[in-house]
Amino acid sequence: MARVFPRNSNNLPPVGLRGEGVYLFDDQGKQYLDGSGGAAVSCLGHGDKDVINAIKAQLDKMAYAHNSFLTSEPAEQLADLLVDHAPSGLDRVYFVSGGSEAVEAALKLARQYYLEIGQPKRSKIIARKQSYHGNTLGALAVGGNEWRRSQFAPLLIDVSHISPCYAYREKLKDESDQAFGLRVANELEAEILRLGPEEVMCFVAEPVVGATLGAVPAVDGYFRRIREICDQYGVLLILDEVMCGMGRTGTLFACEQDGISPDICTIAKGLGAGYQPIGAMMCSKDVYEAIESGSGFFQHGHTYLGHPTACAAALAVTTKLTSGLVATVASKGELLSSLLQERLGHHPNVGDIRGRGLFRGVEFVKDRETKTCFDPSLKLHARLKAATFNQGLICYPMGGTIDGQRGDHVLLAPPFISDPHHLEELADKLCTAFESVLSDADFH
Repeated sequence: MARVFPRNSNNLPPVGLRGEGVYLFDDQGKQYLDGSGGAAVSCLGHGDKDVINAIKAQLDKMAYAHNSFLTSEPAEQLADLLVDHAPSGLDRVYFVSGGSEAVEAALKLARQYYLEIGQPKRSKIIARKQSYHGNTLGALAVGGNEWRRSQFAPLLIDVSHISPCYAYREKLKDESDQAFGLRVANELEAEILRLGPEEVMCFVAEPVVGATLGAVPAVDGYFRRIREICDQYGVLLILDEVMCGMGRTGTLFACEQDGISPDICTIAKGLGAGYQPIGAMMCSKDVYEAIESGSGFFQHGHTYLGHPTACAAALAVTTKLTSGLVATVASKGELLSSLLQERLGHHPNVGDIRGRGLFRGVEFVKDRETKTCFDPSLKLHARLKAATFNQGLICYPMGGTIDGQRGDHVLLAPPFISDPHHLEELADKLCTAFESVLSDADFH
């Protein structure tokens, strides 16, 4: 018997032996197209020699040093590279080991910022329903994924949640995108006023919502209004780009397409492309200088902050991303979108195909006209995950799209190195698997 504690004791996975390009191979020799990059992680695919060699070279020099004693060359070089390519204003980088850690660091930095500038009443957080920001307790509390939150609710801090910018289901029949975006963005102002402007610390949001909603971008103008509201009331804007950042949507930072800059930004997943565990929190010069000119000490830390080997891997990854690879993502994303539209765009059980770049979602419905979802007890998403895996496709189906209980979608996030025939294979296998699920008598 295996001694590894699995994610799901009722469904043990096969043993993976190797990865090559956009494919993974198990111990039985079966090949899987990595259509979701794991969890939108493997942007460079598998077996990238440049990244592997960068890791080996750093191991030969210095594998690890605690950052309370020493910094490292790859950490300093990576920070410079990220700031040079970041939205205006982001000026400092704090390296952690993953997305949840980055969000926890962002929340703590926001709180300490207000202590340093003499506004100790500010501690309240506003986020959005149907969001996801990580699995540690602080990050889980901020997220709006009810399925993940429910059993841990007694342990979570109180966080306010406003509506997501989910146009497919929330935009009114005769409402323009602009009017819809302003309406849901103004919920933030209403919630700030309800809580008391002097007590609100930050607003946290994903520029393109990932796994919980299935690659949902905000309508044009939404985040510009959010930025205005945060500025008006002195509230920090934290953008979580753990899943949608690092080129996934067609620009290195997803918020570039919304025309705004955050006060604090979190990145991970594609930062290390799966070659090493790494994440980062980036903050503005103003936020950093409040700490620097105040106590001078950010009261937070983990054992593997700024891990030299992880930073060496991420430096190699980010160098590739910023040397032309991200520039190919938008066109490949349009190709993937067109392939999905061609195969599923008129399907009676497909309600919406959405996303940006190589970050795409398909929402499934029982009735296309009414947008009625399938009975949650049918677990369409779980059946689709099994069917696609059987087809040799790894993707990311999820349930609870609408409210944590109802609705099904699949998230697609293939490697940036995917060629057109890989994207065609992805679309074909997804469609075949979807039809096989629908052929079950339960769906008739």
